[in-house]
Amino acid sequence: MVEVIVAGAINWDINLFVQSFPRPGEETPVIRIARGPGGKGGNASVAAARLLGPTKVALIGTLGLDDIAEKQLQLLKVEGVDTSGVSRKADVESGQAYVIIDESGENVVHTYFGANAALYPEDILGKATQEMIESARITAITDPPEATAEAVTATAHKAGGLIAWDPGIRAKAGMERLRSMLMRASYVLLNEAEVEYMTGIGEPAEAAKRLSELNPRLKAILKSGKDGCTMFKQHVVTRIPGIDLAKHGMRVVNTVGSGDAFLGAFSAAKALDLSDEEALGWANWAGALKATRTETRGSPTRSELEKWVRLSKTD
Repeated sequence: MVEVIVAGAINWDINLFVQSFPRPGEETPVIRIARGPGGKGGNASVAAARLLGPTKVALIGTLGLDDIAEKQLQLLKVEGVDTSGVSRKADVESGQAYVIIDESGENVVHTYFGANAALYPEDILGKATQEMIESARITAITDPPEATAEAVTATAHKAGGLIAWDPGIRAKAGMERLRSMLMRASYVLLNEAEVEYMTGIGEPAEAAKRLSELNPRLKAILKSGKDGCTMFKQHVVTRIPGIDLAKHGMRVVNTVGSGDAFLGAFSAAKALDLSDEEALGWANWAGALKATRTETRGSPTRSELEKWVRLSKTD
């Protein structure tokens, strides 16, 4: 039975590893090229499936009728992700992302949304997809088109399940335009730039207060990368410290997909009835471990994650 639903993009990533980012007009040698599956929805679904096991996670997304789509579906199925909610569209290419990664692991992403932009509300209105959303313990939403995100949150909210929303680029629309989704969400996950885009306030605590005034039940999670994360709920603040990877003999090589691993691990933990603090601990470690791996879908297995979470408690 599906316990986690993820709605979002499925991309094929072309990763270009360079020593440093070029300036305008400058040519920079590419040290290495790596190709593989990505996209926020695909990444988060795989991250959750690696923690929950086969058939426990389903993905809602869109692919074209091309070779990339066939490869994507095969890889998702190997990971144990239920792809019955993935629709196929003619006359549009599957999504692709061109990612430049420097030697510190930082990145610049150029995304061709392709079929991802053709995920429409009617694509989630089929009986099977509706039943999956209604039965899931938590629905995680990343970057589908705004109207589709609205439809998914409406269905999940009506069913009474948890909703974790990581709006990413959609945060630029602002909280007034996104009001209905914020009213339904249980958790909203934002980085520092997205906090300001969403609320118009640069100070996270004040921004969280404004979100809480809109929806007192909403828990705002600030993702701060290497500095950890913070959850705000009205007057309660929960801080999870950053992870010193060097202390554990690891280093950052590629941060692409770390936020998706965070969302997938958090959603899986909540599906397992872990507390918010425990779920944030899982998410924090999942994002950090992903950053030590070159592949976009480098999220950890459950045994790996539990080992590091357990070790961190003894530090």
